[in-house]
Amino acid sequence: MEAAVQNVIGHNYEFTQPIQMRFNELIAGVRSDVAVKINGDDFDVMNNYANQIAGILRTVPGAADVKVEQTTGLPMLDFKLNRDKMARLGLNVSDVLNVISIAIGGREAGVVFEGDRRFDIIVKLPEHYRQNLEIIQNLPIFFSKPLLKIDLISNKSEEKIVSIPLKEVAELVIADGPNQISRENGKRRIVVQANVRGTDMASFVSNAQSKIDQTVKLPSGYWLEWGGQFKNLVEAKERLSWVVPICFFMIFMLLFAALNSVRGALFIFTAIPLAFTGGILSLWLRGIPFSISAAVGFIALSGIAVLNGLVMVTTIDQHLQKEKLEDAIIGGALTRLRPVLMTALVASLGFIPMAISTGTGAEVQKPLATVVIGGLITSTLLTLLVIPTLYKIFSPKKIS
Repeated sequence: MEAAVQNVIGHNYEFTQPIQMRFNELIAGVRSDVAVKINGDDFDVMNNYANQIAGILRTVPGAADVKVEQTTGLPMLDFKLNRDKMARLGLNVSDVLNVISIAIGGREAGVVFEGDRRFDIIVKLPEHYRQNLEIIQNLPIFFSKPLLKIDLISNKSEEKIVSIPLKEVAELVIADGPNQISRENGKRRIVVQANVRGTDMASFVSNAQSKIDQTVKLPSGYWLEWGGQFKNLVEAKERLSWVVPICFFMIFMLLFAALNSVRGALFIFTAIPLAFTGGILSLWLRGIPFSISAAVGFIALSGIAVLNGLVMVTTIDQHLQKEKLEDAIIGGALTRLRPVLMTALVASLGFIPMAISTGTGAEVQKPLATVVIGGLITSTLLTLLVIPTLYKIFSPKKIS
């Protein structure tokens, strides 16, 4: 489709999905993934910088469907008044503008009553006349012209009503006018939009911002604002920056409450880093960029990894009450081998349909499932091998 429409002249296009487009529009008022909003006063200046920024965005890897918001190109009929000639004829500007506004736009001339209903009577030229420039140019402009004959008794001069065509005092020009005037926070705004393909949005925006900052220098009173889905990403990162530490702190406190030991809680907490290693590796192998859904997958992964570690440590503690340290570690690990493998296998198999999905919502499901599956592989190895080893090294009985 893109190859077919590239040859169509005079059109702007972009490829998106209906739901995604509506969500982008609700989030930041634009329909693309990334938007650069240029705010200022003069549309000509803003358009120049908008086209310059659009050219820079096209050079950034991952940019697609780059376009500038269409703010000009609407044909308008402009009347340029010849004020010097109007002054010589004794015409006021309002006299000429009134004729134009009545003929083209119409003006109320009375009211018609039909029972309780009332209708305004509008006087204006018919539609086919209003679209004919020659007729508009020859609209008569009536004005009073004083005569040379003067009444000496009353000291009054006689006047005569004459008319001239509109083209004698005004030039009609068809020019390109503003197609739309968008405002945000009381300032005029032009948006440069782009979709992101083949890379993650954060990297794309970072590269684009560095290039634009080096090349584009806006004058005083003009500024740039980044929006679109990128704005939602920034807000989500800010929320995750305090949600994730709180989650980990709560996990640690629950482990401490279950084991009543800081050392034991730290044993189990070591399952999280290696689980994250598997999640990151799986994203890299599949070529999936980090996203908010992937971050949610890491949070879910940490819960599963901690659960398996807790099962392993509590079982070893139970064996330690009856056996020696080495025998307790071996016995606990063998006892919990099957439950740990079962937990990891069930969770992994459950996420496989999401990891290979290609339908609606796949862009959200695939990162989350990939992180969980990859992380469970490494966290299972950690639970079965590393935690028993750490238990033996840092066990209080071993130290004593």
